[in-house]
Order: sequence, then C-alpha cells, then structure tokens
Amino acid sequence: MANHFPTVAWAAAATLYEVNIRQYTPEGTFDAFQQHLPRLRDMGIDILWFIPITPISIEVRLGSLGSYYACSSYTEINPEFGTLNDFKSMVDEAHKLGFKIIIDWVANHTGWDHPWTKNHPDWYIKDAAGNFTEANGWHDVIDLNFTNANMRKALMAAMQFWIKECNIDGFRCDMAHLVPLDFWVEARTACDNLKELFWLAECEVVEYHNVFDVTYAWEWMHASQKFFEGNASLSHVYDVLHKYSQYPKGSKKLFFTTNHDEKSWNGTEYEKYGAAAKAMAVFACTWNGMPL
Repeated sequence: MANHFPTVAWAAAATLYEVNIRQYTPEGTFDAFQQHLPRLRDMGIDILWFIPITPISIEVRLGSLGSYYACSSYTEINPEFGTLNDFKSMVDEAHKLGFKIIIDWVANHTGWDHPWTKNHPDWYIKDAAGNFTEANGWHDVIDLNFTNANMRKALMAAMQFWIKECNIDGFRCDMAHLVPLDFWVEARTACDNLKELFWLAECEVVEYHNVFDVTYAWEWMHASQKFFEGNASLSHVYDVLHKYSQYPKGSKKLFFTTNHDEKSWNGTEYEKYGAAAKAMAVFACTWNGMPL
C-alpha cells in the first residue's frame, strides 16, 4: 500500500503548532493572535494548525461555550474570533513570514442547528424512529450520512471554500477514521486540484495513509505514558515504534506529549510524564515523524 498523493515538499521536515484562538490571548481574536506570529516563527514553527474556527452550535450546546467540534456552519467564522476578513489578513501575514496554515475539519458530524438539518435532513443518519442520531456518545452533534452523494459534494465544496477564499494550505481532519476512506480520496483529489495541500488525520488506521500525509501517534503517547507511570515495559514502547516503522513508504506519524484533547481529559504533559516531560518532548521533536 502506498499513498496515492505526493506530500508537499514544505511539509517534509516541518514542525506543527496547535492554535486555540479563544485561549491564546486575553482578547481571543485573530487580530490579537497575529501579533504573536513573529515570535512563533523565531521558535522554528512551520505550520500553524487552527482548531475549528467555524461557529459553534447553540442547540444542545455543551456548557456555556460549547464545543468547537459542533459546528453550525462549514463556511462561516466564529464571530467571537473576528471576521472572515480578519482571518484572511492573518493568513496573509502568516504566509509573508513563511508559515503554512491548516484548519481543523470536522467531516463526521455537525451541530444540531446546522442549516443542513432543516434544508437537507436526508443528509444525516437517522435512528429507527427517524430522528437525527450519532454513534459515539457525543450528544451535542449528529452524524452525517456518507451514502448521500449530494451531501458529499456539499462537504467537499465547503472545504474548497477555505482554499479559494482564504488560501489555506491544508486540513487537520478530526476523527478521520469515522469517515469512509473513499470520501477522503474524493475530497483530496478535488481540493488538491485547486492547490497542493498538506493532509493530517486524527486516526491510527494504517489504510488512511492512502490519502493522508501524516496520522496521529496516539499509541506511542499512551505507551510512553504508561511506561513512565510504571504500568508498561520499555519493550512495549519499542514495539509501537517498530510497528510505525513498517507503515507504507512515505508515511509519517505526528508525535506529541499533549494536545487539546489530552489537556482537557488527562492533564498536562507534566502531570502525565512528571520529570520526564521535557525529555519526551525532545523525543517527539527528534524522532522520525512530525512534531507537535
């Protein structure tokens, strides 16, 4: 098995940085974040990954702020961050400094008040009673129906919107393995026809390297954490790394000691790794893969 798509040259030895606009500055806006671009470039960052910048669903919202991953539109900006023009300006400035920009893409589901629920209810999975539903215990979202050709076309058109309008450089695809692989083949073909992009998948299904340049190294993170907690042997960590070495030629893994999910549910890297946190960060940055 080999990737059907070549990886863009600029991603070959790149360092990825995750950006949470709301929490990055007191203002929580694109304009405020833009002031930090020179500092991040001096740190050696190459690719900026923005977790979802689309509006957050209000209906069945989690807490007062909701989840970024329950969108109410695929082609609008979350107004708390600024405007579409603000985002475009930030992307332009980032490009001038040598950054590449990728955005989080949540293809598996939307929030309950996405316009498609009213205009195209057949674009969603239904339960036996004909109600919108979801399969993973995330009650603030509902699952899209990937057997519907019109939905797939609309979703790909929404992805192309961000390339055409904002000149982004790629996608980090949330829970990519929940979406059929053949959709991703279609989506990458359609999007790469506009511009050669970088594709990152939040998944560890080896077949998804048919499409994606990089996939998550969740298994390594969990194995290394268990080792430092005294709950696994070092050979287990070796076994995971060996398995990664057998991936198809050209495949890369994203190595990290934490991310937004980990910090939300399992604590910081210092809580997980203790005194070894910095050493593990060095490993993530120097092993054969892409560091986050």
